[in-house]
Formats: sequence, structure tokens, C-alpha cells
Amino acid sequence: MTDHKPTSLKRRQLLLGSAAAVGLGLPFGRAMAQGYPERPISFICPWPAGGTADLTMRSLCMAAGRALGQTVVLENKAGASGMLGLRSMAMAKPDGYTIGQIPVSVARFSQLGSVPIDPLKDLSYIARVSGQTFGIVAQTSAPWKDLKDLVAYAKANPGRVTYGSAGIAGATHVGMEEFAHAAGIELLHIPYRGGAPALQAVLSGEVNLLIDSSSWTTQVQAGKLRLLGTLGDKRTTDFKDVPTLREQGFNVVVDAPNGIGGPKGMDPAVLATLRAAFKVAASSPEFSSACGKIDAPLMYLDGPDYEKYMAQTMQKEKLLIERLKLRELLAKG
Repeated sequence: MTDHKPTSLKRRQLLLGSAAAVGLGLPFGRAMAQGYPERPISFICPWPAGGTADLTMRSLCMAAGRALGQTVVLENKAGASGMLGLRSMAMAKPDGYTIGQIPVSVARFSQLGSVPIDPLKDLSYIARVSGQTFGIVAQTSAPWKDLKDLVAYAKANPGRVTYGSAGIAGATHVGMEEFAHAAGIELLHIPYRGGAPALQAVLSGEVNLLIDSSSWTTQVQAGKLRLLGTLGDKRTTDFKDVPTLREQGFNVVVDAPNGIGGPKGMDPAVLATLRAAFKVAASSPEFSSACGKIDAPLMYLDGPDYEKYMAQTMQKEKLLIERLKLRELLAKG
């Protein structure tokens, strides 16, 4: 195949690849696959257009495209709590031209039998890039000023407090059940088809509480909802006055990091090229800005460390599945 790229562009690609390779501690010859990439790369985002993941991943793809000297085209394939798009990516030809976001929830859904993917056998890992800010919110008219008030009420009224989430066995559902277990309370879960309808449910009073990523930010800032606690390791930038669950005495941390990967069987040189490019992209101003807009923490890990993190997460999820009886909950629908 004839290479028609202008000399200046090819030289720019080599320089960018060389710099990124040095940053990863890789020999340049291994970090830049010969001739790759020769055409645009497809990036599968397993979430709807316009959502928080879509916005941050688009910024990341733009920055990675600059580092690679090729366009990284984002394609939304939403459904099945992110598993539809992930399965499509995992089944693609492992030539480096189809990659995408890996929802960390695959560590849970794969063990529940909801998706025929083994995260440690069917995927190649490029980078972990950022986390999410999850919070528990209620209407400002609710009687609970903080989680202490909520727990006291729930203990006196077991099963009467309802909460909405983006679906059964997702990060928000599991996070809320972890909190309930730590607090010694019983809550009634009402699953919705995504965070948007769950947000509307708490605004309308259909449910008492919502647990979700930063979809509630505008409503909290407008005084329509009250943020009772966040589930990260540290307080959020936008809501520094609101303590985390851990600070309030509940040892629960949920940040659901976003990662980038591809199908298993990719050429090691191609994978190294992508690792180098996405390391540059993860520290780019536009990606940092996009994450800042939704209060999402930067959580970069290079591919090998990201794969180790996923293996550890698989073990953690195995215990959660058993303790929270998630198989039984899914069977009930």
C-alpha cells in the first residue's frame, strides 16, 4: 500500500510517537508500529450521545487523534448498561482500527452472565483515564439534612425509603446497596432505564432519593435537590462543603473509572502505539477541561497497570455479587 501522507505529517507523527514512547518508557521501535495508523480509527462509546461519558470521550479522542496523526472517530453504541457497545468492540478485528471505552461494570456483568465477555481473556488494555462523581440526592423539602438524618429515619421505617438508579446491578445500584449495608438500613430500590429518567423521578417525588453520577449537579446548584453525600475517595471540586460517605462514617467508595481498550489479540507494537497516544491525550488540556466540567477525577493508569486493576476489581465484584445477592435481584427483574 502506497503511503501518500505528506512528509511533514509523517515527520510530526514520528516525533509525537517518539515523545510519547519515552513517556511510557518504551523503545521507539516498539512504540510505533510500522505504518500504523494508515486510516481513521473507530472508537466505540457504549453510552448515548450527549451524556457525560460521550462528552469526555470525544475530547479524549480528539487529543489522541492529534498524537496519532489520524482521526479517531467516536461511534455511540448504547444499550444493556454499556455492554452492547463493549461486546461490539470486543468482537471486532484486532487490527487497531476498532477500540473503545471499557465500562468497569463488565467486571460485574461478566460474572453475572449478562454479557459473554471475559474481561481478562477477551480484551486488550490501553489506559484507564478518569473516574466519575457519584452522589446521593434528595428533594430540598425532604426531612433529611444529611446522611445521619436519613439513616435514623430509615432505621425507624425499614423499607419505606425509596431510591432511583440507572438500573439493576449497575454502579449506582451496587453503590447504594453497599451504603445501605454499611449503615445497617433497608432501602427500596426502583430501577430506571438510565440516569435521566431516575433524575426526573426524584424531582417529581416519585422516589425519595437518587444515586447517580453528576446528572444532578445543575439541580443541586439551583436549590431543587440536596446533595447528602458523595461516593468518591475525596470531596468534589464543585461541592467542597459536602462530605464523602467515608467522612460520614460509611466505608464506601465508588468512582467507576473509565478505561480504553481493544479486542484481544492486537499486535503488541500497535497496542504500544495506542498506549503512547492515549497517555498524551489523558493529560491534554481539552480532556482535563471536559472532566472538570462534570467534576470527574483524572485517574490515569497505563495499560498493564489498568489490566491489573481490572483483575483486582473482578475479585471485589465476586464478593459483592454474593453479599448483595445480585443474581437473585436480576432474576426477579
